[in-house]
Amino acid sequence: MGKRKPRMARIQEESLASYAARTSTSKGRVYKEEEDFFRTAYQRDRDRIVHSTAFRRLEYKTQVFVNHEGDYFRTRLTHTLEVAQISRTVARALGANEDLAEAIALAHDIGHTPFGHSGETALNSLMQDEGGFEHNRQGLRVVELLEIRYPNFRGLNLTYEVREGIIKHGTPHDNSSCRPEIADYEPDQSPTLEAQIVEVADSIAYDNHDIDDGLKANLITFDSLSEIAIWRVVQNLISRAYGRLDERILRYQSVRHLINLLITDLISETYKVLNDKRIKTLKDVRSCPERLPRFSSEIAEMKKELESFLASALYGHHRVVRMAHKAQRFIEEIFNAYLEEPRQMAPESRRWAEEVGLKRAICDYIAGMTDRFAQEEHIRLFSPFERHLSY
Repeated sequence: MGKRKPRMARIQEESLASYAARTSTSKGRVYKEEEDFFRTAYQRDRDRIVHSTAFRRLEYKTQVFVNHEGDYFRTRLTHTLEVAQISRTVARALGANEDLAEAIALAHDIGHTPFGHSGETALNSLMQDEGGFEHNRQGLRVVELLEIRYPNFRGLNLTYEVREGIIKHGTPHDNSSCRPEIADYEPDQSPTLEAQIVEVADSIAYDNHDIDDGLKANLITFDSLSEIAIWRVVQNLISRAYGRLDERILRYQSVRHLINLLITDLISETYKVLNDKRIKTLKDVRSCPERLPRFSSEIAEMKKELESFLASALYGHHRVVRMAHKAQRFIEEIFNAYLEEPRQMAPESRRWAEEVGLKRAICDYIAGMTDRFAQEEHIRLFSPFERHLSY
C-alpha cells in the first residue's frame, strides 16, 4: 500500500485557486524530512518560525519608537502579527495559500536589528567593506544559519517558498539597493503571489500603526491629518456611521476603517489584475515581471500622499530623528568596541567569528540584540562606574 498524502495538504489543495502555491509542488527543504500527516509543510514552517529565538526577540525590537518610550507603542512583534493577520485575510479572499502567506509574514522582519531602521543604517555603513547589511538578507541568514535547534543541520530548514519570500520581500521601507541578487532564489523570477501579498500587507500595517502611534505620542494630530485625502474619506465614513466620537475611540475607529478601506480596495483591484493578465497558474505568477497585488489608481495616489505626510511629519519629527541618531551611535560604538577587543563578545560569537570572519560575526551578534539588550550592553561597555547589569 502506497504512502498516504498528508491529510491537511489534501484538504487545502482542493480549496486553492489555480495560481496558488501548493505544498505538493513545493521545491522543498534543503535537508529532506518526513512530512507531517496533520500539518502542511508551510504550517510546519510557521510553527518553526514562531518557536525560534529570533522571533521571540521581536517583542523587544521596535519600529519608530524605542522600547523605553512606552509599552503601548508597536514593536516588531506586534507589527509582524498585524502583517500576518492582513496577509491571511487577503490570501483567503484571493484563493491563495494562507499558510504560506502567514509563514512568510511571520518571518519577514526576523532579521531586523535593534532600534528599527536606524540600526540597519548603522550596520550597513559599518559593513560596507563586507558586503553591507540588509534586514531581509539577514533574515535569510537567521533561518538558514543562525538558529541552532536541530541536531543534523543549522537553521530552521524551511521550505524554498518561505525562504524565497523572505529574501525577495520589498517595500518602500526596505533598502533593496544593498541586497545582492541571490542566485539560489531565481532572481529573474517573481516570488509567489503569497509573498507578494505579504509585501502589500506590510505596507498597510506600517501606515496604520504609525498613524496610531504617532497620534498617541502627539507627534501628529487629527488636524494635521485632515489635510490628507484618504483620511478625510475615512472620517466621512465614521461620521455617517457613528456621529461624533470620543477622541480615543475615534483614533481606534479611524485606523480600523482605514485598514478595511485599503484591504477591500486591494482585494478588488488584485482580482481585476489577475483576470486582465490571465494569471491561471503559479508559473504565470512567477513569469509576470510586475507585482500583481495592487490598489486602484485612486487609492494608490491617496496612499502615496499619506505616506509622504508620515515621512515628513512623523519620521522627520525632531524627537524621532534625535532618537534615530542616538541609536546609530549606540550601534557604531558597540560594533567598534567589539572590533577593538573581540573578547568582550559572548563566547559563541567569538567561535562563530572563526567561521565567518570577525566583522560578520559582530554584525550577526548585534543584529540579534533587542533594543533593551543593546542599551544595557552600551552601559556595560562605556559606563564603567555604573553598576553592571547582569546578562
